[in-house]
Amino acid sequence: MTKQISPKQLLNCGLEANIATAILPQVNQWLASLPAVECWQHLVQYILKPSHPFALHELLYKTTFCDWDISQGQPPAWFPSQKQIQATNIAALMKELKLDSYAELHAWSAQHRAEFWEMMIKRLGICLQKPYTQIIDLSQGVELPQWLVGARLNIAESCFQAPADNPAIIFQPEGGFLTTWTYGELQALTNRVANGLVEAGFAPGDAIAIAMPMTAESVAIYLGIVKAGCVVVSIADSFAADEIATRLRISKAKAIFTQDYIRRGGKQLPLYAKIIAANAPRAILAETDTGEEDRGTRERGDAGNVLDRFSTYLKLRLGDLTWDKFLSSNDKFDAFPAHPTAYTNVLFSSGTTAEPKAIPWTQTTPIKCASDGHLHHDIHPQDVVAWPTNLGWMMGPWLIYASLVNKATIALYDGAPTERGFGEFIQDACVTMLGLVPSLVSNWKTTACMQGFDWSAIKAFSSTGECSNPQDMLFLMSLAGYKPIVEYCGGTEIGGAYITGTVVQPAIPSTFTTPALGLDFVILDEEGHLADKGEAFIVPPSIGLSTKLLNKDHHQVYFASAPSLGQALRSHGDQIERSPNGYYHALGRVDDTMNLSGIKVSSTEIEQILNTVEGICETAAIAISPSEGGPSLLIIYAVVESNVKADKEALKASLQTAIKQRLNPLFKIHDVVIVESLPRTASNKVMRRVLRDRYKVAVTKK
Repeated sequence: MTKQISPKQLLNCGLEANIATAILPQVNQWLASLPAVECWQHLVQYILKPSHPFALHELLYKTTFCDWDISQGQPPAWFPSQKQIQATNIAALMKELKLDSYAELHAWSAQHRAEFWEMMIKRLGICLQKPYTQIIDLSQGVELPQWLVGARLNIAESCFQAPADNPAIIFQPEGGFLTTWTYGELQALTNRVANGLVEAGFAPGDAIAIAMPMTAESVAIYLGIVKAGCVVVSIADSFAADEIATRLRISKAKAIFTQDYIRRGGKQLPLYAKIIAANAPRAILAETDTGEEDRGTRERGDAGNVLDRFSTYLKLRLGDLTWDKFLSSNDKFDAFPAHPTAYTNVLFSSGTTAEPKAIPWTQTTPIKCASDGHLHHDIHPQDVVAWPTNLGWMMGPWLIYASLVNKATIALYDGAPTERGFGEFIQDACVTMLGLVPSLVSNWKTTACMQGFDWSAIKAFSSTGECSNPQDMLFLMSLAGYKPIVEYCGGTEIGGAYITGTVVQPAIPSTFTTPALGLDFVILDEEGHLADKGEAFIVPPSIGLSTKLLNKDHHQVYFASAPSLGQALRSHGDQIERSPNGYYHALGRVDDTMNLSGIKVSSTEIEQILNTVEGICETAAIAISPSEGGPSLLIIYAVVESNVKADKEALKASLQTAIKQRLNPLFKIHDVVIVESLPRTASNKVMRRVLRDRYKVAVTKK
């Protein structure tokens, strides 16, 4: 069957008539004469522009691949050229190892863990104050590996290997100016923070919390704490006072860095007040940067004076310090030499119901961050890396190490990433790698707030935090003229990903291409047999994998319930499916599994179908057990587009049709609840348990 597009189809996409007339002959010629992959590459290179309506992109993609064999997986939307492949860090590593394919590289890295990590430590130039005598000691088993035996190091030193005048951070506050800090300026402020901690009486091993937005100052504070041998306690600035108090209690923090308020959408949201309400220990306050009066100060590199002008109008608790009172004038500091197992950071799991797990990062965990950034995200010196995040979520520290250890530049925007100001920042900062959460892309597609920017500097995107939607990911690729998306799934307790993508393999929207280099995983069905669909279990050891929890039994959480298969396996809780083409799809969490009509299905599998229904922004699927007993009831929480009339019964019918046609006709929707937004954790995961509780309460009141 000949593939053809009609003029009406182009006009229905919102394309102007003169443009439709101009491109139609060439489009139809390629559709009729070229193989699908070659045709798509021609369309991307010569026809499709980021300024075109996304409906056109989607039409041409679907038409080009209309006869694609879906049983082998979805069609790729990006293909690397040989020139692009040869310029990657992965290609350089393969050449060094004399390997001919990526598959060989991953197999080698999984079978030779010690050699792989030793090679990465050398490639990254990790600074060791005392060399190791053995890369790994497995005398206590793979559950408790000892890395870099005999070594002493401070991982913060490895963040300052770039030339001092190279850009380390490009920063812009909402409504302010774009400014740049060099590596020399960042190191000077980092040293002043470290000296300030010592002068204030803090000692190596002391836990020091940070609860503030991801700003240039917060990066210096983070690295200053680590450089002094202290332990960062990561707390998201969005948490309520009770949640802040919980994390301070678990970590036994002795002080906290924070600021007076947060600026969002032109509003001032109190932050120091929450710190006081949390009964926090000694607080060190930075002032919110407006980006206006401070521009010249930043450009002079005297960053420490940016935040010292507010003590006259803000009443401090007894013992709390303003930034200028805390900060040392000494910008030289010798990093504290630490044991490889010494803690550098305490981060927390989402904690949507029970007390959150307190997960410590050691001096070696950041090597995993930097390695993933080097290989999977292909970060090179002077690349510009942006990822809207917070130090309270693992991607905040990950961004610091993945960028700075690789001698790249961090791009930080202190504002809402759902507004056009963020898109302008990505353009003006010439960002080359942009990471995000999928729900952010969904927002951009609905509001069209990122249209009209020049994102041509972007070489790759990355997506993490939740399962993505193929349509949304195709939209994201289109914003930069089709660049690959590195899907990235792991966790705080991994220090990065266990399943991800690369820029040397074709990119399929919402699809993983590989286990992370340096480790491996297996997929097991309910009977514990190897399968193509089931629960993923990590095969240890790997640098980055946690070995302790501060407030729970690490063995019970990650190993006790895992099957062995003749080797120790580590539980992670994700459901994964491997396609016939060897790529992977995330099916959600094991604990989000529901049983409908005797069939097990994950919430994510249902949501991925429903999120493609016209008029839907996003959905959350939950199962409720009837009070009288019996089969679980499927409840759908739905966020609809602003221009859609919220007719509950009509919406329920359209969602049911989608499930019937694309998933399973036995899955019946019991109820649909239309909401303005879904509740999320600080790391942006949908809190389905909260929705279950809300629904139960609502039913009880009826």
